[in-house]
Amino acid sequence: MKLTLKIWRQKNRDEKGRFFTYPVENVNPEMSMLECLDVLNESLIERGEEPVAFEHDCREGICGSCGFMINGVAHGPQSATTACQLTMRHFKDGQELTIEPWRAAAFPLIKDLVVDRRALDRIIQAGGYISVSTGNAPDGNNIPVGKDIADRAMDAAACIGCGACVAACPNASAALFTGAKISHLGILPQGKPEQDRRALSMVAQMNTEPFGSCTNIGECTAACPKEIPLEVIATMNRDYRGATCRKRDDLVQVVAPVTGWSSSSKS
Repeated sequence: MKLTLKIWRQKNRDEKGRFFTYPVENVNPEMSMLECLDVLNESLIERGEEPVAFEHDCREGICGSCGFMINGVAHGPQSATTACQLTMRHFKDGQELTIEPWRAAAFPLIKDLVVDRRALDRIIQAGGYISVSTGNAPDGNNIPVGKDIADRAMDAAACIGCGACVAACPNASAALFTGAKISHLGILPQGKPEQDRRALSMVAQMNTEPFGSCTNIGECTAACPKEIPLEVIATMNRDYRGATCRKRDDLVQVVAPVTGWSSSSKS
C-alpha cells in the first residue's frame, strides 16, 4: 500500500516548525506506525536528509515512550492502542496521515515529534515512596485484599504515562494521569499510611506545572491506550479533599490549646 505522511518538523523549541509531506510506498499492512516511520527515515538517510525524530523504546505498548497525534487523534484512530501497536492495515491505501507532536504547554517540544514530558515525572516524584519500615519484604499474601479493590488498583496502575490524556484534553489537564498514580496506591491497604501526604503533594505539584484544569469532558479516558477509567479523577479529588480537611483539623488541635480558640468558638 502507499501512504502520504504529512509530518511536523521542527529542529528545536526556539525555531519555527512546519509540515513536510513525504510519500511512502510499499508499506506492508502489518507494519506498525513506528515501523512505517523507520522505513521513511531509511529513505531520508539514503537521500542525505535529516530523519524524523520520534520517541520509542519497548514498542510493545508498555513503556509509554511513543506517542503523537495521527489525524488529530492521540495515538491514532484505534482505541486502546499505542502508536507502536497501531498497524497500517487500519488505514486505506493512498490515505494521507497528518502526524504531529503532543500539543500542551506542559510538554515543550524538543524536536519533530519528541516532547519533554518530565512534568509527569515530577508529579510521580512528589508522591515519594512508602517509607514505613517493614523489615524484610513481606509475603504477598500477608495482607488480604478483596478482588474488587485489587481490580480497581490494577486498572489504575495500568497507566504508562504516555501523556495522551493531556494531549487529548481541550484544557491539557493531567488529572487522569495524576488520579491514576494517586489511586493505585491509595486504594490498597499498603498505601493507606501515607495516603494524605501523597495526595496533597502530587496534586500540589500538578498545579504548579502548566497543566489546565479538569472539566470532566472525558477526552482523556477516550484517548488513553490503557483505558484508565474516569473514576480515578473522582478518587483523587476525594483523597485530596479528605487530606485537606484532616490537615486543617490537625492544625486546629495544635493552635487551640495555645490561643484558647476552637472550631466551636463564637465571635
